Amino acid sequence: MKDVKILSQALPYIMKFNKKIIVIKYGGNAMKDEKIKEKVIRDIALLKYLGMFPVVVHGGGPAINEMLYKINKKPEFKMGNRVTDKETMDIVEMVLGGKVNKEIVSLLNKNNVDAVGITGKDSNMIIAEKKYIYLDKEKIDIGYVGQVKKIDTKIIKILLESGIIPVVAPLGTDIDGNTYNINADYVAGELASALKAEKLILMTDIDGLYKDIEDKNSLIKKIDILEIEKLIQDRTINGGMIPKVESCVSALKNGVKEVHILNGEKEHSILMELFTKDGIGTIITNN
Repeated sequence: MKDVKILSQALPYIMKFNKKIIVIKYGGNAMKDEKIKEKVIRDIALLKYLGMFPVVVHGGGPAINEMLYKINKKPEFKMGNRVTDKETMDIVEMVLGGKVNKEIVSLLNKNNVDAVGITGKDSNMIIAEKKYIYLDKEKIDIGYVGQVKKIDTKIIKILLESGIIPVVAPLGTDIDGNTYNINADYVAGELASALKAEKLILMTDIDGLYKDIEDKNSLIKKIDILEIEKLIQDRTINGGMIPKVESCVSALKNGVKEVHILNGEKEHSILMELFTKDGIGTIITNN
């Protein structure tokens, strides 16, 4: 009976999101565990069957680290950014644009939906520029790490109109043809903005945003941009959550209706968040 009630509750949301673009940033531990991975992919396939237009943007940090260790190269990070020399960039492109991307595509195809894997390099979709970080006013060069300068959604729209799920690896090129590794959260946010997506979903390894990360009862169910910016200023939000939250804020300011942060390890988290009244993560709005 409980399952029937949940299914009945989902109907108005299914109607509301029909023919709407849903951008999903897929990453974290949900990519490591094979059983969780298969369930996440099935849920994304279900969105397609329910008449929505899912677009998947993925990360792949653990897989990159694994490959680097195989060539006896230790991963290096500065202020949460992967230091990316030319050799590391080659590995990043091979892993993200090849291994990880094609695994996701293969799993979607296995669930009887058409999917095509691309990177931001395809059709010049993502024009990037070199990113620097600043520490105590010192400008630090971290190699082939980029940020999004411009997105051309033409190839994405062609795929969506053809009934195909785009699976995007977060790579881009600058005007000189140099390839850059770009944070997948930022790519998902920028792509959602460019597509004027109905929703942006960021999958993480925690249940959402907390007022106090040590208190699991302090989960924030709904919050707006102004409150978010206060939490960043007082450092309630810090570390690895900052890129996610910044991409959320940027997306909302640029036309995305709502953003969801949820735990990808929880079973059917995408469906529970989209199709139930209370959801299971954090909703960020532009109000």
